[in-house]
Amino acid sequence: MIRRTLIAISFLILILPLAAENKRPLTFEDMMKLKRIGDFTVSPDGKWVTFTAVDVSLEANTRKPHLWIVPVAGGESRRLTAQQGPGEDRLRFSPDGRTVLFTTSRDGGSQIWVQNFDTAQGALVGAPRKVTNISTEADGAIWSPDGKSILFVSGVYPDCADDACNKQRDEAAEKSKVKAKIFTHLLFRHWNAYGNGKRSHLFLVEADCDAAGGNTACTGKDLTPGDHDVPPFSLGGQDQYQFSPDGKEIAYTSNIEEIEATSTNSDVFTLSLTDPNAKPNNLTSENKGSDSTPMYSPDGKWLAFRSQFRAGYESDRFRLRLIERQSPIRRHLAAFMDLTENFDRWVDSMSWAPDSKGLFMTAGDMGESPIYFVSVGGGAQRLLVTGTNDSPTPVPNSRVIVFARNSVRYPIELYKAELTVGQMIGGIEGGRIDSEAANRNPDTKPTDNVVVLSKLNDAVLAEIQMQPAEPFWFTGSEKAKVQGFIVKPPNFDASKKYPVKFLIHGGPQGAWGDDWSFRWNPNMFASDGYVVVMVNPRGSTGYGQKFIDDINGDWGGRAYQDLMLGLDYAEKTYSFIDKDRECVLGASYGGYAVNWTITHSTRFECAVSHDGMFNTESAYGTTEELWFNEWEFKGTPWANRDLYRKWSPHLHVTNIKTPTLVVHGQLDYRLDVSEGFQLFTTLQRLHVPSKMLYFPDEGHWVLKPQNSQLWYKTVNGWVDQWTGTKKQ
Repeated sequence: MIRRTLIAISFLILILPLAAENKRPLTFEDMMKLKRIGDFTVSPDGKWVTFTAVDVSLEANTRKPHLWIVPVAGGESRRLTAQQGPGEDRLRFSPDGRTVLFTTSRDGGSQIWVQNFDTAQGALVGAPRKVTNISTEADGAIWSPDGKSILFVSGVYPDCADDACNKQRDEAAEKSKVKAKIFTHLLFRHWNAYGNGKRSHLFLVEADCDAAGGNTACTGKDLTPGDHDVPPFSLGGQDQYQFSPDGKEIAYTSNIEEIEATSTNSDVFTLSLTDPNAKPNNLTSENKGSDSTPMYSPDGKWLAFRSQFRAGYESDRFRLRLIERQSPIRRHLAAFMDLTENFDRWVDSMSWAPDSKGLFMTAGDMGESPIYFVSVGGGAQRLLVTGTNDSPTPVPNSRVIVFARNSVRYPIELYKAELTVGQMIGGIEGGRIDSEAANRNPDTKPTDNVVVLSKLNDAVLAEIQMQPAEPFWFTGSEKAKVQGFIVKPPNFDASKKYPVKFLIHGGPQGAWGDDWSFRWNPNMFASDGYVVVMVNPRGSTGYGQKFIDDINGDWGGRAYQDLMLGLDYAEKTYSFIDKDRECVLGASYGGYAVNWTITHSTRFECAVSHDGMFNTESAYGTTEELWFNEWEFKGTPWANRDLYRKWSPHLHVTNIKTPTLVVHGQLDYRLDVSEGFQLFTTLQRLHVPSKMLYFPDEGHWVLKPQNSQLWYKTVNGWVDQWTGTKKQ
């Protein structure tokens, strides 16, 4: 028996490398075949999970969302809607589960539609009906608790009293041959677009409204009139508004500060739906930091929300706070409970347990995003599921939670986990779903309690050799403990020497870890024979708030030292690294760090600077979110010019010797394209080998499929050229 076992083990040792070699490296075309799962929801009867998956067409240069469904019990995922048409997004079940709403532009602009749902078969039945016909389009819809109304978001002119006014204003602007704009306040442009005078508002429409034939009632009632956005601008995340369980009020987020460009002070408001003369009630007016993501407990007793305490700091610690709705002093800070007071991590997504005794939440932690449970009664956060997860959602009438998960080896898929008896919602005691949670070992497998549901990308990934993100720790600046990761190339051979792509993340309050990216994909960078090294320097999230704060006012100090010390450690520790063939690449803050690196070091054979800050003073005058620069550089350039100039790469350009590729988008209003132009002009005048990749139709991110293809080709080609891997 022992001999047979040894023979079997020997056979496996021989076969496994061959199996890996039969898989090919990841290509860009492979990435475009992968479906991108986004929004999901669980049916009220707990039988189904519906979700949005985006199909990318490289040939057509499009991304189109479609609705899918999978049984919670397990089984094949399948499309809910037909392949034809513009696609659909954001399905939500009515409270009884027999009707769904979704967003689609199949009849022109984006509107809300409803359709009957067969709860037994998990299928849409009958013809869909358009509920809204507002000229400014509709999105973000949710049902009222009684299923009779629908709340949605639309961008409207704040001085227009009805939709006819909005429509007339838009048509006049479209027809006018004069495209000039007049600005009277800051934040006149944001992210990738100039302001058009509109504000996002919340609207309420009857669920049985039939928008066919131009029914004016189907434009909805504006619940939040005025010259403020409800909800504020967001790049993603959970809804910033919700109905109370009894349907008598809504809670929402808004920033009512006079100068929005310098303020992060959003607040949580409630608004009565039973009193026609009701005014919004600001629950968090005494906190000058950000309060957002209001979420009622199922029993209606509590309102939970995320909160930051420091004004003007978008990267302060996100806390989970509660207010008891019936408290007579609920406007005062003393009435708030901080459920994460001693939890030194950022609270990201969250959801209430069905019994209202606690909340599930995710929080970034050392390159992962585990799922935790926290009780309303207080106490420590209980770790439930390790890995990189998002949006934990309890399944009704069960001990199951559904959540999104991704890894450096696969994009987002939907998973479920069944809680043990000792972990029942509202009474979680001891234990955890993943028994290997404590040691953070990325090579261990999840327990049988964690099961993948969607499996949309299995067929494509089965052909690809994907490598894990392997963590390492080293001593950084001021003897801080700092984490990094390496990703090895396909068919890795430890006896060989490999060139290095040294990636620097953006933010700077971000992090590398075991997660997927379509824009900066570590396996994509490694696929053509490179070792990818990634370091989480000072400023990175997931290591405590002090670690984050250490970069404030010190952009080229501790963080830069951490980066260089991390690469030093990797060179000494991994003998397969060829330290004479290394290239440094980064975007956003990573682009700044690349600019700082090439003005202070000649250790790299090449550099790629994407959307990076080059001149700190000019960057202040051309950005839109001024709170960021004023916090990070501790004031304005005229009030604190010395600090701006201390950390500005453009004042050290005579040191540049590194061949550099500059990438920038015209529509990037976070870091204006002029920063890229200044860098490229300087490189050319200094006769430093350089090239610029300019996108007239992209913002801070490169999103269009064919643009992304050109980006990867140009970036990887530049690195190949200067590391001698492939001659151009």
